[in-house]
Amino acid sequence: MEQEIRKNNWATVVGKAKSGFVYSHTMYGEKFYELEIAAKRFSGFEDKIVVLVSERMVDVSQPLDAEQYIWVEGGYRSYNRRESTKSRLVLTLFAQKLEIVSEIPSEILEGSKNNQIALNGYVCKQPVYRKTPLGREIADLLIAVNRAYGKSDYIPCITWGRNARFASKFEIGSPIQIEGRIQSREYVKKLSETETERRIAYEVSVSKIIPLASEEILTQ
Repeated sequence: MEQEIRKNNWATVVGKAKSGFVYSHTMYGEKFYELEIAAKRFSGFEDKIVVLVSERMVDVSQPLDAEQYIWVEGGYRSYNRRESTKSRLVLTLFAQKLEIVSEIPSEILEGSKNNQIALNGYVCKQPVYRKTPLGREIADLLIAVNRAYGKSDYIPCITWGRNARFASKFEIGSPIQIEGRIQSREYVKKLSETETERRIAYEVSVSKIIPLASEEILTQ
C-alpha cells in the first residue's frame, strides 16, 4: 500500500513542532493525533503544516522539545469539515513515517528538500488564471488524486509565471503530475458586515507541471 501511495501522492517535510500531539479521532480502534509543524522557506517565512499520525507510530504522550525536528513522510489528504451551514476543505499530511530528531543535514534545511510533494492526479475544476496588481501571473488548480478504496483527495494548487500560463490551458479531467511544496498562508474571512476571522489556507505551491497519459496514474 505504501508504494501505491508513493506513486500518486507523496510528501516529505522537515520542520519544528508548533504544537503537541492533539487527539483527532479513532478509527477501527486506532487513535489518531494532529501535530502542527513549521517548515522554513528560503525567505525565512514558515509554512505551517498539520500532520495526522497514529498512536501506533509514535509515543504521543511525550513532550516535544522546541529544538528538535520532526521528519514526516506520507500522503497529503483532504476531507470536508462541516461548519454551520457550509463545508470547508481540510488538508493534513497523513504520516506513513515520523521521526523526532535533534539534527538535520544542512543541505536539507537550507535547501528546498525540507518541504517536497509530488502528486499525480486529474484537474477537477476549471483553472482560474489572473494577474496581481503588479502584473504577476497566477493560476489556481484543484487536483483530484486517487486513494485506496475508491476515494480521492482534492488538493488546491497554485502556479506562477509561465507555469500559470501553461496550467490555465488544462481542461477538466486532464491527467497531470505536480511537484512543489506544501504552503500555508493567512487570510481574513469576512463573516458579516461587522465581523471578520483570521484563517489559514493550505495548498501546494507548484514548481513543476508535467502532462500525463491516464494510464500513468494508478487506479486504486
